[in-house]
Amino acid sequence: MFTTLNAQALAGIVAVIAICWLLSENKRRFPWRLAIGAVAVQAALVLALFAIPGSQAVLAAITGAVDGLARATNEGAKFVFGYLAGGDQPFSVANQGAMFTFAFQVLPLILVISALSALLWHWKILKWITYGFGLLFQRTLGLGGASALAVAANVFLGMIESPIVIRAYLDKLTRSEIFLMMVVGLATVAGSTMVAYAAILAPVLPNAAGHVLVASIVSAPAGVLLARVMIPEKPGEGGEVADYRSALKYDSAIDAIVKGTSDGLMVVLNISAVLIVFVALVALVNIMVGGLWLFDGPVSVERVLGWAFMPVAWLTGVEWSEAGVAGRLLGVKLTLTEFVAFIQLGQVPPEAMSERTRMLMTYALCGFANIGSVGITVTGLSVLIPERRQEVLGMVWKALAAGFLATVMTAAVVGALPMSVFGQ
Repeated sequence: MFTTLNAQALAGIVAVIAICWLLSENKRRFPWRLAIGAVAVQAALVLALFAIPGSQAVLAAITGAVDGLARATNEGAKFVFGYLAGGDQPFSVANQGAMFTFAFQVLPLILVISALSALLWHWKILKWITYGFGLLFQRTLGLGGASALAVAANVFLGMIESPIVIRAYLDKLTRSEIFLMMVVGLATVAGSTMVAYAAILAPVLPNAAGHVLVASIVSAPAGVLLARVMIPEKPGEGGEVADYRSALKYDSAIDAIVKGTSDGLMVVLNISAVLIVFVALVALVNIMVGGLWLFDGPVSVERVLGWAFMPVAWLTGVEWSEAGVAGRLLGVKLTLTEFVAFIQLGQVPPEAMSERTRMLMTYALCGFANIGSVGITVTGLSVLIPERRQEVLGMVWKALAAGFLATVMTAAVVGALPMSVFGQ
């Protein structure tokens, strides 16, 4: 049944596209066909993954696979870290819930999935899945071959790993294509972090793994659309054909596991460092403004973010009574990374947030678009295409805005669909 919340989400889709049009470098070249096609592709992908008979069994299988990976990873973590990772406790514990340790129970998942992803790429399983999505995006969104492949790779790989897949073509990409690659990288997440997010949300959201996977896939067309709206392709540009033989390569299965683990370790260290610094900075600001009082409580970064992002959360189809909590999560995602936002989403009690809002926030938070990722994007692309570093620096903040709005648009597309599609 179509409700006012569905209409609200439809308005949100229009509003997001309109905001990006206002930031466009060429407002006359609005891609009307792409706008209609991208939204249609998003809706079709969501329906295909949730509404088609048998799809729930597939999602259940994905959830089971994620649970299995989490349990297997936990065994490895317990072997190394002992009781810190959930092993046998050397003392009695009064509050088992307080034993959760992010560093020892979530981050190890990234190592395992990074190694597994590299192995699947070496065995050409992940490569051909990426190839399939590349063809889908090439045919439906009108992308050039290299751009389509980079977009598809972003669904499963990180925002720096995916440009490596088309490294031979990076210096040939147009300004619009580089911007598109940056936006989609910020609008999606890597397979390694996907599993970690699913593990965090599993206790509070049914089919958490399925929702997180679908969120990353469906945000790719949104990123393509918003990138094309903000920096349109010029006539006659693009359209190159990607050579799939130039993709990531490993010498053997062992080489893939070792290099995948090494890459995962760099991701873990980067996430850990960024979280420590940004959480500390927010705490420092809260200490500095702690003496100020506004309305019914002290001023804090979290409360200010909640107020600022309430309208954004509402545009995804969230009820206004829950928009404050949802808006705070969006603000936390932008400033403190989506990891902190997902942890806080998992900690919101059931009575404080409906299942619908929790599901919509899962889609809205599922992307790398945060301030910390700006530095990662600039550093990574500066290494891959040093001659275009200034060009990347000039576009990175626009890319952050487009990447953030792409996940909001994805949540709005989901919010515009009947909840019966998701079994609610």
